[in-house]
Amino acid sequence: MLRKISIAAVTFLSVFTINAQKNKNSQLERPKLVVGLVVDQMRWDYLYRFYNKYGNDGFKRLLGTGYSLNNVHIPYVPTVTALGHTCIYTGSVPAIHGIAGNDWTDKETGQNVYCTTDESVKPVGTTNAKVGSHSPKNLWSTTVTDELRLATNFQGKVIGVSLKDRASILPAGHNPNGAFWFDDSSGNFITSSWYMNDLPQWVKSFNSQNLPDQLVANGWNTLLPISQYTESSPDNSSWEGLLGSAKTPTFPYSNLAVDYKAKKDNIRYTPFGNTLTLKLAEASVEGEKLGGDDITDFLAINLASTDYAGHKFGPNSIEVEDVYLRLDQDLAQFFNYLDSKVGKGQYTVFLSADHGGAHSVGFLQEHKIATGFFGEGMEKNINDKLKEKFGVDKLINAVDNYQVYFDRKLLKDNKLELDDVRDFAIKELEKDPTVLYAVSVTEVQEATIPEPIKQRIINGINRQRSGDIQLISHDSMLPPYAKTGTTHSVWNSYDSHIPLIFMGWGIQHGESSKPYFMTDIAPTVSSLLKIQFPSGNVGNPITEVVGK
Repeated sequence: MLRKISIAAVTFLSVFTINAQKNKNSQLERPKLVVGLVVDQMRWDYLYRFYNKYGNDGFKRLLGTGYSLNNVHIPYVPTVTALGHTCIYTGSVPAIHGIAGNDWTDKETGQNVYCTTDESVKPVGTTNAKVGSHSPKNLWSTTVTDELRLATNFQGKVIGVSLKDRASILPAGHNPNGAFWFDDSSGNFITSSWYMNDLPQWVKSFNSQNLPDQLVANGWNTLLPISQYTESSPDNSSWEGLLGSAKTPTFPYSNLAVDYKAKKDNIRYTPFGNTLTLKLAEASVEGEKLGGDDITDFLAINLASTDYAGHKFGPNSIEVEDVYLRLDQDLAQFFNYLDSKVGKGQYTVFLSADHGGAHSVGFLQEHKIATGFFGEGMEKNINDKLKEKFGVDKLINAVDNYQVYFDRKLLKDNKLELDDVRDFAIKELEKDPTVLYAVSVTEVQEATIPEPIKQRIINGINRQRSGDIQLISHDSMLPPYAKTGTTHSVWNSYDSHIPLIFMGWGIQHGESSKPYFMTDIAPTVSSLLKIQFPSGNVGNPITEVVGK
């Protein structure tokens, strides 16, 4: 009898164990953590231009073990930071998601609107209302981070970190566990009351370390002997800008500690801004226990110093090369940290950029490549022409995002038709030799403009927030404010061709040169996580990355 009971018990336990194992095997599998790395102003070619000087554990680890997409472009204009981050995380375009630029002009009031400014919220961690009063209220579409929160019933945590407010806020979505950005007035990371009423203890502890002071204490010199920076122009090129109190744009920047003390935003233009951001990212993993259980968390990181250095010095400077070589080391350290904390193969990383950057005008002139400054004196010139024609001064309220905004109140008060004023302005704008195309935003579809420019204009125009005329400049024309360094905003490959690499959980090694768009990133991540696409998504999953 006992033997029969024992056999029955063993049989029951065996069946129970098998069923439990089946149930375990049938559980939905996801990575413990997704890390989005958006390197600000990173041109695609930086992956290979500096390749021979990268170590094995940063960019080369991504390329050597991940899946690299070599033909990814931004499908809209203008190509600027707020739009890039929003597009990456929504899978959508400005026409839909509502973020029409870093800032734009309100058509009715004529006032400038910054993309994340929100006067209804209070700064947290600073008394500076201008720096701290920000939220995602202007973002109309959900993000992949929003969708992860919804899919996990808000158990999956989401954190956004950046030196820039917009590059932390927009990727993190509407209801994250936190979004944190750098306050130049205090040298601390802060947030707003949209998210919380007090900084988490881990952020307070991080701020109390005064890490920025430590990072700049010894100034900034090249990582390698300066003679080895053969991928860049000579130090002290005429088209480079100046950092802090430096009299010339040359290494070493020995006064950096003093300059930082006088004006804390100086750290942004150095590689130490990226180091600081990644250290905060590590603190967020520790403080929020990201990747600490089987419910997927999301860490959205923007590395902004690459953008600040690009604007200041230009892509062909030794400074920019050094920023990337040091970022490579920082990424290696960060990946090693994630390996030890979350577990190698337990997290998924994607690395991309919000936009690229043009070569400096001075650099191009030096090498006999067509270039120049776009639209210098344009607004005043066209306003003068409009006054001659219609008898009203300053009908153009602003030229922003390569778009012309007309003053609606002036038009109404003087009984002028928008179409008449706009058509006349377009004819005058087309006389400017730096203008390739000037087109009414309501007539783009019928305009004789080639693809892909036409579709990128359509995707970038937000009916309620964009201007009345879209301007397209000739190749390599920069706006007048970029006399030194560089900028970005246009459809051309130097601004629109971005890197995209996936690595880690669920990702096979490989590469592809098939055409894809920035809008494909969010649905690819959504497919990997088996969650709903963001609400305004227009992209498609990259099947080479996630399978059919």
